Amino acid sequence: MGFGVASCSLLLCVLLVLQHTYGTGAREITGGHWNNGENKKYDLHQAGSDHLKIFTRRDGGDDHNGIRVNHGDQHQMDHMDPALNVFFNINDLYLGKTMPIYFAIKDPSTSPHLIPREEADSIPFSQSQLTHLLKLFSFSEGSPQAKAMEETLRQCEFESTKGETKFCATSLESMLDSVREILGFETHFKVLTTITHFTKPTTLLQNYTILEVPRDISVPKAVACHTMPYPYAVFYCHCQESQNKLFMISLGGENGDRVDALAICHMDTTQWDRDHAAFRVLGTQPGSAPICHVFPPDNLVWVPVA
Repeated sequence: MGFGVASCSLLLCVLLVLQHTYGTGAREITGGHWNNGENKKYDLHQAGSDHLKIFTRRDGGDDHNGIRVNHGDQHQMDHMDPALNVFFNINDLYLGKTMPIYFAIKDPSTSPHLIPREEADSIPFSQSQLTHLLKLFSFSEGSPQAKAMEETLRQCEFESTKGETKFCATSLESMLDSVREILGFETHFKVLTTITHFTKPTTLLQNYTILEVPRDISVPKAVACHTMPYPYAVFYCHCQESQNKLFMISLGGENGDRVDALAICHMDTTQWDRDHAAFRVLGTQPGSAPICHVFPPDNLVWVPVA
């Protein structure tokens, strides 16, 4: 299934994947307020905030008080942000392994929704337009929403690191166009994501056991897209030339939850920021060992079809 050859089928597939998380239906901007037709307020401060903590770049500073966390040290783990429990070592990938993993649970009715490209293209998406955007969405300067929007715009305007191709997608259509350009115009591709089967959707962090031998997804290139906090759905997407390995992992939670988790192992981290959260969690340094992490359920990974 590839874009250009079967674009309608691909669009339908992606929309079905995203519908549960981002919802559907008409939305409009009226009187400076973001309105989905149901007068619901979106939880912008929380939407995509885990991604900002974990996967985005930082300019100095330390959001986690400099705590160096070893994966097996329970005392230190108790003082760590629970959302950082997504990292693990590549040698943890074996049948029967148990480790604490955090999976965010989001309410689709309060999550930012996808909007059509025509509408997204009519709204400025730039730090230089932040004052105008705050007025448009009726957010006061200095509010949590304003800070979240500013950080998203800042991350999207960072220049790519060495060997990285990145973009921020403000619509599904623009995402597909950029993915097609990166993977190749003649390449057939598909989307992968983490699928949760929660029995009681209240436990964000718990111990999960690997129930089956992890399945290696062998692809030459992948584009990972992470959600970002914004009044409508925005994805931070990137593709790195360095060697990566994708895995699908069948997990069983201690409370009976099941998760088919998509995970990636970054084999070369020499170009990573020394202050990246993963090094504090695993007690490693850039280039010393592969860094692996699971993808949250609202993230997308685009891969070529063999």
